[in-house]
Formats: sequence, structure tokens, C-alpha cells
Amino acid sequence: MDKIRHGPPHKRPSNRAPSKPSKPALHSGVMHRKINVLFVSRRNTLRSIMAQACLTHIAEKRFHARSCGLPLRVGTAVDPAAVSALRTAGIPLPDIKPRSWNEFVPARGFEAEFVIALDADIERLQPAWPGQPHTALWAYPDTAAIADPEEAAHKALQTLYSMRRRLELLASLPLYGSDRESVRADIRDLGYMA
Repeated sequence: MDKIRHGPPHKRPSNRAPSKPSKPALHSGVMHRKINVLFVSRRNTLRSIMAQACLTHIAEKRFHARSCGLPLRVGTAVDPAAVSALRTAGIPLPDIKPRSWNEFVPARGFEAEFVIALDADIERLQPAWPGQPHTALWAYPDTAAIADPEEAAHKALQTLYSMRRRLELLASLPLYGSDRESVRADIRDLGYMA
């Protein structure tokens, strides 16, 4: 005659230590790594510097941001309007100087997965980036060309707040495990936000 057990099954005490929470992984079982993002503007003195600083500020654990500009047009120092806007927003200024995209082509230790152009005029001039990254245009006005320092600082701050909204959405996208075309479309769509 079979014995019928009533109630919950008896649990034996375990001698094993509780398991540690698992680390985030890709669907393939590979560890998540930082995603390389390259921001491109004309002089790499204002828009791309602010985008790099902002993404690093809001999602440094997930993204590795860099910025560059058009060769022969790169500025010599970060624009004061960018410094002012970042300071006002409480975002640390990266300890870098403006640089050309020649530093990233061919890839020298940094191969971008996303290249985001912040200037419509240079989008068509960009080189063939190593690794065939996702590309997008997030066009912003050339604030560095404004002669009045107060107006430039005001416009830079407006640009920074707009960038921040886009970058927060970028940081929230499920970039791992998604198909390449969906990711590309999502990042391009962010360029149409106000």
C-alpha cells in the first residue's frame, strides 16, 4: 500500500551558502560591457563635449562616451558656454581637449558602437567608422558660432537640457538582445525629439 503524504514536503537543511546574485549577462551568457558612444560635432568644443559629459554623468556604468570634431575645424579649447552650461546643470566637465575624428579612424583602442552626429552639415562628411557602428543625426544649432557670450551660454544650456532628455532615453533602451535594425531606428528616432 502506498503512503500518502499530507502537507508540504519535508525540506532538509542545506549546508551550502546562499548563492550570490548573478551578474548581468547578455542573452548569449557573455557579461555586459560598456557600450562605446562617439559624439561628433564641427569643432568638438561645445555640443559634442556636452553630450559626452552628460552621458558619462547619467550612465557611466553602462556607456563609455567620447567626442570628436571635423579635422582642420577642431577648436583649441572647450567653449566657455559649454563650461557654463555644464556647471549650471551640475555635470562635471571631462578633462579633455577638443580632438579630431582622425583619432578614432582607424580605431585606436576605442571602436564606437554608436556614432551620433550633432551637426547636420558634417553628417555627410564623416569617415567610414571602424566596426560599422549604428549612426544617427541629432542636429543641434551651432551655439559656438554665437558672438554674444550671454546668448551663447543661454542657448548652450537649452541644448544641454534637450540632450539630457535624449540621452536618458538612450540609456533606458534595451540595447542588448535587440535586433540591429530596431536599435538603429530607436536611436535615430531620438533625433526628432524637441
